[in-house]
Amino acid sequence: MSRAHAPIGVFDSGVGGLSVWREVVRLLPHEDTLYFADTAHCPYGFRPATEIQQLSAAVASFLVDQGAKLLVVACNTASAAALEHLRAAFDVPIVGMVPAVKPAARQSHTGQVGVLATGVTLHGELYQEVHQRFAGGVTVRSVACPGLVELVEAGRAESPEAEALLRHCLEPLLAAGIDVLVLGCTHYPFLASAIRRVAGPDLLLLDPSPAVARQAERVLAREGLLTARTRAGRHAFFTTGEPAALVAFLRQTLGLTAPAVHLVPGLAGDNSL
Repeated sequence: MSRAHAPIGVFDSGVGGLSVWREVVRLLPHEDTLYFADTAHCPYGFRPATEIQQLSAAVASFLVDQGAKLLVVACNTASAAALEHLRAAFDVPIVGMVPAVKPAARQSHTGQVGVLATGVTLHGELYQEVHQRFAGGVTVRSVACPGLVELVEAGRAESPEAEALLRHCLEPLLAAGIDVLVLGCTHYPFLASAIRRVAGPDLLLLDPSPAVARQAERVLAREGLLTARTRAGRHAFFTTGEPAALVAFLRQTLGLTAPAVHLVPGLAGDNSL
C-alpha cells in the first residue's frame, strides 16, 4: 500500500480530541483515520508529566504499529507534557495543540483575554513560551476548571452541573472584562453552548481545532503524504475504556450511525497491550 494511503492517527485522553478529529475529517474527507481515546486514564490533567509522557508514548506506539502516517496529539495536556518527547521517539510527523494565545491577543478589543485549560497545560513550558511570545499588549487571565472534562466524558456537557461549574470558573474572567476566551482543552468545544449561556453571545470563543487540521494538511502535503483517493475516508476508533460509552458519544454528539469501536485493554506502560 502506498504510504500516502495510510491512515492519520489522532489521540486524546478521551473523547475531547474528537473535536479535532471532526475538523480533520471535514478538511480531509478522503483520508482514513484512527482515533484513540485513552479513557481508562482520563483525565490526564491531574497526572504528573512523566506519567503523561509514558501514556502518550504507549498510545503513539499503538497507532504507529497500526500504520499511521501522521500523528495528531489532539490533547492540550499531552501536547504540553509530551510533544517533544514523542517527536524524538517516533519517525512519523507529529502535530500537536498550541494554546491559541496569539490569535486571541490579536482579536481582543478590551485587552483582556481568558484561557480555560487544565493545570498541566497552564504550567507547561509550551504554554509559558507562547504566553511570553504572543501576549504582549494584553492581559491573559488563565483558569483551570477541574471537573469539566469528566462531565464531557459522561455526555453531560449540557447538564446543569456543567453550567454551574462553568459559571463558577468564568465569572471572575468575565468580571475582569475578557472579550476572548481560549478553549485550551479539546474537550471544551463540546461545552460551547453552555459557555454561551453563562457568558452571553458577545464573547469570542477560540477553538484551535480548525487550525490544527490545517496544520495536519500542510504537513501531509509537505511530506508527500496526502492521499489521492476520491472515496470517503474510513474511520476506526479505539479505547482503553468502555466501548459502549464511546459508541454512544459518537452517535449522539457527532451523528455517526455505525462507528467501528475496538477495545484496547491497556497501554504498554501497563504491560498489558
